[in-house]
Amino acid sequence: MTQTALFLTAVRRRFRPSRALPFLVAGLLLALLLLFFVLPVIWLLLAPSKTAGEVVRDNPLSFGSFQQIGTAWRHLFAFQDGAMTRWLGNSAVYSGGSLVLTLAISVPAGYALALTNFRGRKTLLVITLVTMIMPQATLVLPIFLELNRFHLIGTIWSVILPFSFYPFGVYLVYIYFGSSLPRDLLSAARIDGCTEWQLFTRIALPLAKPVVGLVAFFSFVGNWNNFFLPYLVLPNSEQFPVQVGLNQLLTSTPSFNPVAGAGLNVTIPELALAIIVAILPVLVLFVFSQRTLVSGMLAGASKE
Repeated sequence: MTQTALFLTAVRRRFRPSRALPFLVAGLLLALLLLFFVLPVIWLLLAPSKTAGEVVRDNPLSFGSFQQIGTAWRHLFAFQDGAMTRWLGNSAVYSGGSLVLTLAISVPAGYALALTNFRGRKTLLVITLVTMIMPQATLVLPIFLELNRFHLIGTIWSVILPFSFYPFGVYLVYIYFGSSLPRDLLSAARIDGCTEWQLFTRIALPLAKPVVGLVAFFSFVGNWNNFFLPYLVLPNSEQFPVQVGLNQLLTSTPSFNPVAGAGLNVTIPELALAIIVAILPVLVLFVFSQRTLVSGMLAGASKE
């Protein structure tokens, strides 16, 4: 047998199809991930640096100029006399206000479901689980009718109150307190004379900071990105959160709506920049809360 034949035989033995197949599948999946997820994000980041014509003509992944980014920024925040600023402020008010109510309700509710016994406890827990797995769109109509019954449509409370209803947060807190809070510690505190309120505020709540941070993050992100409910209950553009405002901005872009006014200076670069500005608060929050999120996700993983 020649040296070439020996070399080819060794190569076949070293790289068997059964061993190479997982690497090929992994490579294909990574390529698909790059194609469908990473490239659109790169395009979105580069689009504000080009004019509307350059977005269509030039390489989709090419960079335009920093001057064009400044121009797109001025056009965006001049739209409807600073509507983008109002929308961002509204989103902050809606998300922040509902976050406070969410924590004030979800944390005590989860603690009560996990550590106290009362009539109807199991029924309430089942209702919480069923509501948690229901699609949010199925609750929009009954919530709208209820808000209309109490004449809250078009007010700030028509957004904040439904946003504050967060059964997933209740369940996360329930899981944490039910699996990770030492019962001996609570018993010792009761012997020392602590009331149930003192047990919750001085012992349980400080130990639950990771899961509270996790609930706060998920609640804020969900409220910030919510579109459907504010779109239905807020008839005035002055009250829109940024997600609903983006829809109005889209309808004012001639590239997507031919009947839109040509003098609004709202084109594809301005629309792409608006999307980046809308997701920037969530991105910043995620970057600065990664440690808390990891701690919260691991909370309750092992019983102490």
